[in-house]
Amino acid sequence: MNNNSCDCETIKCGEGSDCSGCGSEEQAPTKLEDFRVETHKGNIIKKVIGVVSGKGGVGKSLVTSMLAVHAAKQGYKVGVLDADITGPSIPKMFGIDKKAFGDKEGIYPELTGGGIKVMSVNLLLENTDSPVIWRGPLISNVVKQFWADVIWGELDYLFIDMPPGTGDVPLTVFQSIPLDGVVVVSSPQDLVHLIVRKAYNMAVSMGIPVLGIVENMSYVKCPDCGKEIKLFGDSHIENIASELGLEVLAKMPIDPKIAEACDKGKIEMIDNEYIADAFGKL
Repeated sequence: MNNNSCDCETIKCGEGSDCSGCGSEEQAPTKLEDFRVETHKGNIIKKVIGVVSGKGGVGKSLVTSMLAVHAAKQGYKVGVLDADITGPSIPKMFGIDKKAFGDKEGIYPELTGGGIKVMSVNLLLENTDSPVIWRGPLISNVVKQFWADVIWGELDYLFIDMPPGTGDVPLTVFQSIPLDGVVVVSSPQDLVHLIVRKAYNMAVSMGIPVLGIVENMSYVKCPDCGKEIKLFGDSHIENIASELGLEVLAKMPIDPKIAEACDKGKIEMIDNEYIADAFGKL
């Protein structure tokens, strides 16, 4: 088989390959839609937005939660699907300690105080601090179940808190769930900017629109003089965004009040002007 004979769009055959890694033309999937999973019959979900990062620790779950909170405060019907199965933090931020339940119809998400519907693996575990020691296929199946079996009902926005990186679970979400777009979360370090490109390139290769970049931890504001202190050095996010043809949706400072609200499960008490601007641009 020559190098140009493989039609596989999900795996690019290297030069000199005989396509044995991806199968023959007949065996290899040629369309992303081939992997799509139907959501529950009772669901009407208008927009699905994934929040991604190339690595952990940049505030992806924080941005997901705050986008959901702001959308809900604007009167939209909102849900949050926590796809970070091995490191779930969404229930903690919203102060949810009850367990989700299901019946023959499906699984029901928990409601936050502000009416946001949430589904996370932590709502299914007996102990929230129990580690999720599962292999990739099982984790991927749980994510698909959160889309296919959870009764979300009617939503204007479903935000998906993606796991970091470009491995099994992000691939499962990209292939299985009809995303309208993704928001990339970054921080000012140059190393993270390399990871931004990886997350961007993965989304583009899967045909998922990248809606923009949110830079978290851009600076901390001195409580006395108001000076912006750049703990991680000067940001170059505008340059990265320009190279990729993206918009910087927001540059969020480090805010101890937000950290405290997350720890206490009171993220819905926070009004964040930066996220408000980001949502408006979306």
